[in-house]
Amino acid sequence: MNTAMNASAMTLLKTLSSSGTVRNAFPNYELDESYDEMFSSTGIPRDHYHALYRTLLELPPEELRKSQQAADLSFLHQGITFTVYDNKEGTERIFPNDLLPRIIPGEEWRKIEAGLTQRIAALNLFLKDIYHEGHILADKIIPRELVYSCRHFRREMRGLNVPRDIYVSICGSDLVRLPDGSFAVLEDNLRVPSGVSYMLANRKVLKRVFPTLFRDYGVCPIDHYTSALLAILRSLAPVNSAGQNEPSIALLTPGVFNSAYFEHTFLAQQMGIELVEGRDLLVHDNIVYMRTTSGLRRVDVIYRRVDDDFLDPITFRPDSNLGVPGLFNAYRAGNVALANAIGTGVADDKAIYAYVPSIVKYYLGEDEILPNIKTYLLTEKSELGYVLDNMDKLVIKAVGESGGYGMLIGPHSTAEQREEFRARIIAQPRNYIAQPTLALSSAPCFLDGGVEARHVDLRPYILFNGSVTLVPGGLTRVALRRGSLVVNSSQGGGSKDTWVLRREIEVD
Repeated sequence: MNTAMNASAMTLLKTLSSSGTVRNAFPNYELDESYDEMFSSTGIPRDHYHALYRTLLELPPEELRKSQQAADLSFLHQGITFTVYDNKEGTERIFPNDLLPRIIPGEEWRKIEAGLTQRIAALNLFLKDIYHEGHILADKIIPRELVYSCRHFRREMRGLNVPRDIYVSICGSDLVRLPDGSFAVLEDNLRVPSGVSYMLANRKVLKRVFPTLFRDYGVCPIDHYTSALLAILRSLAPVNSAGQNEPSIALLTPGVFNSAYFEHTFLAQQMGIELVEGRDLLVHDNIVYMRTTSGLRRVDVIYRRVDDDFLDPITFRPDSNLGVPGLFNAYRAGNVALANAIGTGVADDKAIYAYVPSIVKYYLGEDEILPNIKTYLLTEKSELGYVLDNMDKLVIKAVGESGGYGMLIGPHSTAEQREEFRARIIAQPRNYIAQPTLALSSAPCFLDGGVEARHVDLRPYILFNGSVTLVPGGLTRVALRRGSLVVNSSQGGGSKDTWVLRREIEVD
C-alpha cells in the first residue's frame, strides 16, 4: 500500500470522526497470514476497496441488516436452493449469500482471463489426443496407466469425433489467491460445472442493494452469460440436423431432487430452451426426439447436467433411470451434440490435474500463466510416504469427488479421521492426492450485524467453441463458518457477487 493511500485512509477516518458519522464497522475483523482482499493492513483498505470501505463506515448496521434480509427474501421467492444429500433434517436449503461484493481490479482480471483461455485450449487438445492418437501418452509426458485407470476415462469415446473437436464447451475452474496476492488454479471442473445461476442471482441482488456504488465503481457486466452460452450450444449443432435454420436445444436434468435443479430451470428459462428429463426423450433410428404435446420433435443439441454413468442405460449403467436408452448410439452417429462431451471427466481428475502445466507446455509450447497448487501423487512411493507421515499438515482429496466430499483437512482433523483416511489411501493410493493446506484469501462478509473476514475462492465460467468467452467475474464462494477453509455449499459455504472493474481506481 502506497503512502498516498495510507494518508487518504487516515484523512477519511478523521473527516468521518469529526462529522460524527464514523462507527466501528469492523470490531471483529481479524487479519491472519492469508491475503486479505479488502485490507493491506489493519484499518488500511486497498485502493479498489476504498469506496466500499467508506460506505460500510457510513451505513447504519440496521440498514445493512434490512438489505441482507431483502436479499435472502429475494433468493427465497426465486427458489434459489441447493440440496444436501446427507442432511438428516431435510435436503432443501436456501442458498446462503453474502451482501458485500468481492472486488477485483481489471488488471488482475486480464491475467486470469489469459490463464484460463490458455488452460481450456490445452485441455481440449489433451482430450482429443487421448481419445485418438495418444501422442502425449506415447511421449510419456503423462503415464498411460494414470489416464486409463481414471474412473472418468470412457473407452467408448476412442476414435469418436465430436463436433468441431470441442470436448469442453463449459468449464468452471476454481481459483485461489495465495498469501503473496497471486492467483493459482486449485482444480478444473469439466464435467457438469455448476453455480453460474448463483453468480447471476447475486449480481441481480447487489445491483439493487448498492446501485450508486455499483455505478460509480464501473463494474463489468455479466448479464450476457446466458446468451453467450446459447450461442455456444447452437454452434455445436450437427451439420446433418435436417437443414434446420434454428437447432433444437434441450437441457437434460436429473430432476427435481438434484442439488442444482434450480440452476437447470433457471438456465433453460433464460435461454428459452426446453428443460427435459430422460423420460422426455427417446431415440429412433439413431436420432433423438423430444416428446411434446404436438408430437415428437427432433433434438439437435443437449446441454446435459447428467453424469456420464447415467446418460444411457444401454451403454453405461443399466440401472440408470435418468438417461435415454440409445443416446450414445445417436451421439456416435453424429446426430446429436452433447455439451460437455462424454469422457471429459478424465481432464478434471485430481491426479491428472498435477500434469496440467506439462499439458500446456506440450500442446501450446508455453509456460502456464496461472500455476497449479503443489500436488502429491500417491502412486509415487516417495510422495506416498511423505503424505502418510504428514497427514496432519495436508489436505487429502479423493481424485473423482466434488462438492467438498471425500476430503480430509489435516490441521482440522482428528486422529481417528486420519487413521480412517490412512487405511483408504494404503488400499487405493490411485484414488487420492494430497496438497498443502492453503491459506485461502479472506474477504469482508456481513455477518451477525457486523463485518468479518471469511475465506473465499473464485470460480469463473469459461465458454469455449474454438474461441473463448469469459464473463468478467464468476462465483466467489465463501466459507461462512469462522476459521473454515471449505467453501462448498454442501459443507456450510455460501457465495457473494464478484465485481471486476473496467478501469483502475483512483483515490483522492
